[in-house]
Amino acid sequence: MNSLAKFVIVMGVSGSGKTETARRLAAATKGALLDADDYHPAENVDHMRRGLPLDDAMRWPWLDALCQAAIATRAELTSRAIAAPLPGLPTPPIFIACSALKRRYRDFLRTHLGADLIFVFLDGPRDLILDRMNNRAGHFMPAALLDSQLADLEPLGPDEDPLTISIMAPIDDIVWQVLDDLTARNDRESGTEASVSADEKTTSTGG
Repeated sequence: MNSLAKFVIVMGVSGSGKTETARRLAAATKGALLDADDYHPAENVDHMRRGLPLDDAMRWPWLDALCQAAIATRAELTSRAIAAPLPGLPTPPIFIACSALKRRYRDFLRTHLGADLIFVFLDGPRDLILDRMNNRAGHFMPAALLDSQLADLEPLGPDEDPLTISIMAPIDDIVWQVLDDLTARNDRESGTEASVSADEKTTSTGG
């Protein structure tokens, strides 16, 4: 997939399947994976483990650390692409699993990572997500925080141009739907660019 997006953020509340979906997308496209949970400072993790939601003051340093990691990863991927035996191939996208619940958090990510960014929102019913959270092991986020996350979740506006995917389907179907949607978006954007280039060429040669 020759994605025009440098970053694809797989977002949603805890338990929606962000990390596994992003992992499979990265594997399918030979892209990179970043899990935002890995960039929480220890005090944030301890706070959530005790069943306490994070406030904005605790989230900004976390989001900043995530952005710095994403930028560094992008630079590394670009360097590898330049040094590859077949230079000129597109740099694969970076898939980031991140809740990105509030509009201001998503604006922060856009500001720091640039416009070449797509949000994939994993949407699903509370009961299904709660069941997943109750049956997973080894994660610091307790199921008791699900309702606070759902309360914080702000719908993505049309100006954010998101991909919204239902988590009711099997994970493989979800991954292929995301890939199909990203490919279709890429084709539309590429077609638009080609059309603009042709129009410019015609104008420059006197039509």
